[in-house]
Amino acid sequence: MIPAEWLDQAALRIAPHIRRTLLTNDAELNLYLKWENQQVTGSFKARGALNKVLSLQPWERQAGLVTASAGNHGQGVALAGRLTGAPVIVFASAHAAPVKLEAMRALGAEVRLVEGGYDEAERTALRFAAESGRTWVSAYNDGQVIAGQGTIGLEMIADLPPDAAPTWLVPVSGGGLIAGIGAALQRLSPRPRLVGVQAEASAFMHALFYRGTQEGVPDLPTLADGLSGAVEPGSVTIPLVKELVDEIILVNEAEIERAVAFAWRRYQQRIEGSAAVVLAAVLSGKVKGPAALVISGGNIQPEIHAAICASNQEER
Repeated sequence: MIPAEWLDQAALRIAPHIRRTLLTNDAELNLYLKWENQQVTGSFKARGALNKVLSLQPWERQAGLVTASAGNHGQGVALAGRLTGAPVIVFASAHAAPVKLEAMRALGAEVRLVEGGYDEAERTALRFAAESGRTWVSAYNDGQVIAGQGTIGLEMIADLPPDAAPTWLVPVSGGGLIAGIGAALQRLSPRPRLVGVQAEASAFMHALFYRGTQEGVPDLPTLADGLSGAVEPGSVTIPLVKELVDEIILVNEAEIERAVAFAWRRYQQRIEGSAAVVLAAVLSGKVKGPAALVISGGNIQPEIHAAICASNQEER
């Protein structure tokens, strides 16, 4: 379990560098939405990356930071590197969204592209960090990263009316976000039901949660690119997710696209596929309100967003 004091320490540590994002209410759908697409790097990932890097010893930062990312975590690490003067190398899939690659470079990171998906980039980055002596900053398999993500839960607990949302919906990939929020929810009694949502196309944590293995899970292209790829074997998030999460559900690509377009028309919010999975779970009827949704990021390729909105013309 992530100690409760780690979350409080993380909140204080990262407060000067992040935004306390809005929590809004859609009374018609009986939803509360936490808009982390409005975070400083356009994604919640800045929280965990900053908390990890700011908690390192100076010599660990001076050695240089290495990570693997689909784009959002890499931006968080790059921002932390800029704040602390630490050089940052990010390994990313050659198929990563150009808007995310450009954003990492703009923040000062050196981006090295790897053929294949996220898990190939992560394996390459882990090997490079071990061989070079640089400091590894995992996107999810780290207690301080998890604690940083858990600060979202602390903010939501403070901002939600009592008992307003008996169900919380959180996107799932490696499990750092939902484990951190699960740790925050341990403060509540009764504790809301915590439900993870993942894309059918790359359902690795779903398989680990229900079958105890990710062997044989396909890793297909998905609009929820930030949620794709296998989980690092032995990740601390695996037992945490099993302990803290009540259910993990899956949504398909059409449902994700519909949710991206719906968020734009109804809320005027640009969200990426990885964030849209929780809204997709509601719009598809898999989960019903009242519920609280973590909208995890908004870094979507502009032309892809425009095409999705154009092809999903529905009522608000």
